[in-house]
Amino acid sequence: MTLHARDWFPVPAETARVARAAFRKGNVYMAVRDKLDFWYKDSDYAYLFVVNEGHPAESPARLNMILIVQFAEGLSDRQAAEAVRSRIDLKYLLGLPLEDEGFDFSVLSEYRARLIAGGAESRLLEDLLLHFRELGLVKERGRQRTDSTHVLAAIRQMNRLERVGETMRATLNVLATVAPDWLREQVRPDWFDLYGPRFEQYRLPKKKAEQESLAKTIGADGYHLLSRIYDASAPAWLREVPAVEILRQVWIQQYYLQEERVYWRTAKDSPPSSLTIQSPYDTEARNRTKRALNWTGYGAHLTETCDQDLPNLITDVQTTPATTSDVAMTGTIQSSLVQKNLVPEEHYVDSGYMDADLLVTSYEQHGIALCGPVMPDTSWQARNGAGFALSCFAIDWEAQRVTCPEGQTSQHWRACQNTEGKDIIVVRFASAVCQACAQREQCTKATSEGRGLTFRPQAQYSALQGARQRQEGPEFKERYRRRAGIEGTISQGTRSFELRRTRYIGLKKTHLQHVLTASAINLTRAVLWMEHIPKTATRQSRFQHLALAA
Repeated sequence: MTLHARDWFPVPAETARVARAAFRKGNVYMAVRDKLDFWYKDSDYAYLFVVNEGHPAESPARLNMILIVQFAEGLSDRQAAEAVRSRIDLKYLLGLPLEDEGFDFSVLSEYRARLIAGGAESRLLEDLLLHFRELGLVKERGRQRTDSTHVLAAIRQMNRLERVGETMRATLNVLATVAPDWLREQVRPDWFDLYGPRFEQYRLPKKKAEQESLAKTIGADGYHLLSRIYDASAPAWLREVPAVEILRQVWIQQYYLQEERVYWRTAKDSPPSSLTIQSPYDTEARNRTKRALNWTGYGAHLTETCDQDLPNLITDVQTTPATTSDVAMTGTIQSSLVQKNLVPEEHYVDSGYMDADLLVTSYEQHGIALCGPVMPDTSWQARNGAGFALSCFAIDWEAQRVTCPEGQTSQHWRACQNTEGKDIIVVRFASAVCQACAQREQCTKATSEGRGLTFRPQAQYSALQGARQRQEGPEFKERYRRRAGIEGTISQGTRSFELRRTRYIGLKKTHLQHVLTASAINLTRAVLWMEHIPKTATRQSRFQHLALAA
């Protein structure tokens, strides 16, 4: 397949004439071509293709644009291919002649696979942002904001019993395809009735005892199948079938054997949700409960610019399993912005992305002022507002000594790490001193020990205490208002660009979808900005207007 190194796609004169006669000036794709030109280059994506003699390949630069259009309009592969073949505005955008017959829709799926295999999925957004920088639409050392949203996997959500039954069924279906003769000798007659139809809640027993009995039956069947697969007489290649490995992992997570008996794991001895496979059809999707929301799938983290004199453009997209916390992504997002030369001076996030360590490292490593509400002191003394909270104690960092409000000094000072691996300092006062103190009830509820304190090292402690003081003032609240707009971007992505649900199976494919969605949003916003259409303000109902007018 020969790849033509076309780095420029001029619009044919006939296409331009017919397009301008057929469409009004405001057509978005004509505006994209007229105002933004064509920024992708075939030569930048040539490494994704094996160059052999034969039929010429489709232009990867044009395919990049087609993929963005596909997600801008929510088109399937067939619909996108037909749109390129039949629509004049897309021929104008892509620089195709009117008589161009288009391409087979399967090219899009193949090209997405090439992007993922070559690790080039993020490059589609990076090249677009580089072009925006050349046009002056984005800048370094500005203001940016980040938020996340949940993304539903392209699978149905299953309970544990459905999950093990469907995993067994999926494995049998794969083995029936790749090794039918071998499988016929291993199965039991009742398996065809049990594992033939799909496992769904309405087909399962309603009583708990019957459900547990069925779970053990499925577990025993799975162990039997695995024992036959791993027997020395079985073909060795069966162990390398992905469905077999999925079955093995799910059985480890859901069952255990003891004295040749199968036991159904309880919640206490089950693996954490970050490791638990939720479906045999998408082994990377995870289940999470966040406040009142429970979902199986992924998380999408969007970062965008929020300068008043420039359009709000998405600068970074991160896709994670649902169980990945927001705070774990703050450093990753900032490192990604550094690589793109789009480091913000101020980075606005919500409390989920904030941490004492990040307050320090964001500024020291990247010069970024991380702006967001930090968690307050949760001790009972601070909550009551009447006791001696940590802020009431004076810390002498050089002497490694803490003085309480009554003038007593600490007896022990120990630097260690907590269960999350973070550096902490543990301080304790002498028991005899605290027992004799008149303010004991305001300080500690311990009956036989002195007051204990746990706090972070000096840099993190100072940053945390300073952030808690600043967020109580009106200046912080005014600055933090800039973060609110990212919620509008997430709303736009979920309502107009299908961000809420992934089309594909797996983390990498889902990330490619998010990159294309972000690129589509950016194109729309950039064109509106260059057409001098102002940003839309937050909508208010007529009832709210009535309150403002009063």
